Order: sequence, then structure tokens, then C-alpha cells
Amino acid sequence: MKAWKKGTLAALGLLVGGLFAGIPSAWATPQNFSFTGTFNQDDNVQLFHFTVGAGSTVVLRTWSYAGGTNAAGDAIAAGGFDPILALFDGTGAYIDQNDDGGCGSVDPDAMTGECWDTYFSAALAPGDYTVAVMEYDNFANGPNLSDGFERDGEGNFTKAAGWCDDDSAPNAVGFCDVSGTPGGARDNHWAFDLLGVESATQQPPQVGVPEPSELGLMGGGLLLLFWLSRRRWHRA
Repeated sequence: MKAWKKGTLAALGLLVGGLFAGIPSAWATPQNFSFTGTFNQDDNVQLFHFTVGAGSTVVLRTWSYAGGTNAAGDAIAAGGFDPILALFDGTGAYIDQNDDGGCGSVDPDAMTGECWDTYFSAALAPGDYTVAVMEYDNFANGPNLSDGFERDGEGNFTKAAGWCDDDSAPNAVGFCDVSGTPGGARDNHWAFDLLGVESATQQPPQVGVPEPSELGLMGGGLLLLFWLSRRRWHRA
């Protein structure tokens, strides 16, 4: 008798599971996702793809500038670079950007006193989205993700801009803090939460793409190589 009940319950479980598997994904319970990583240079861009179900207020937040405890319960160290983010819809169309979350939404950094972690909150329509995390001031060019970012191809632009305090951070090569706070040299780590979304995946990090002038030189070099190869082939 017990074996029969066990088998019946198992079959019923499969049936119920099959029924729930057919429920639209928009009915899924919103979840929270936490990611951490590092940049290799200032003009890196980190992309995340995420899906929003029905009736979900989405929060996008960084923790790396002032540190804190992220949604996963992990302690994040302070001292990361000044982050910004840009949001795009499923077609890559630009929606909005966030530079500073502002005091009250994010904590002030103990060294600089600045509230420069990002904080973006909105009731997004169901669908697919992409969010990019960058270092200030590498803003998205818009109106599409494919248009790239302002500092593409500039490497460690914060050092070149003179934002590093050379007296307190003489060996800094990038990740400089525009506040200029003595002893306030930053590092390359980031921490990012996506809250209230159905799913979220981290994409391979992007290194800044070359500027249009550099792309022109590269294209010209490729054309020259192609012409030389054809010339050799005809002479043979």
C-alpha cells in the first residue's frame, strides 16, 4: 500500500511539475543576483543580460566604491573605482544611465566622503535587458549599445586625465579618483547587484574598442595585406 502511494505521489509530482513548466516565465518569482569582478584597465566595460517578469521593480546597484554587504550577504571591500552604469532594452536601445546613487541611496566612502556607487530603481516592463558597468566618465554614447562608450580605446584614461594624486599614489597607472583626495587611490574591483529580476547572466568583459581613426588604420592595413596577397598569387 505504501509503495502504491509513493508511486502515485511521484506521478502526481511529475504532472504538477509539467503543468508549472508550461506557465509563462513572466509569472516567475523575482530573484536577486550578485556579481563581482575586476577590470584590467579604465576603459573596460562589463555587460550583464537580464530578464524581467511581470510586476517587478528592478534595482541595479554597485557596492565597490564604498563597500558594504551585497545581496548575497558577502562583505565587499571599499576602495573600488567610481562606477557608472547604462541600461539598454532587448534590442540594444538606450534607456538611461546612472552616475552617482547619492547619499541616502548608497553609503559614503570612508576615505573620500563621496556617495559614488550607482543606484538605479524602476518598474521595468517584462522583457530582456542589458546593463553595462563602466568607470567614470566612460558614459555610453547612445542611442544604441552598438554605438559604444565615450572612452573606448583610451586605456587607462584616468591617469592621463591627471586624476591621480601622484604624491600619495605615485605608482598608480589607472583607476584614479576624480575627487583628488590625498591617499584616495582606488583599485580595479567592482561588485554589482541586480535585484528583482527573473534571470541574470554576466557576459565576458569588454576591453575598450579602438577609436574610429584606429579602426581606419587597421582596415587600411588589412586591405594592404589583401592586395599584396592577391598580387603574389597572380605573379605565381
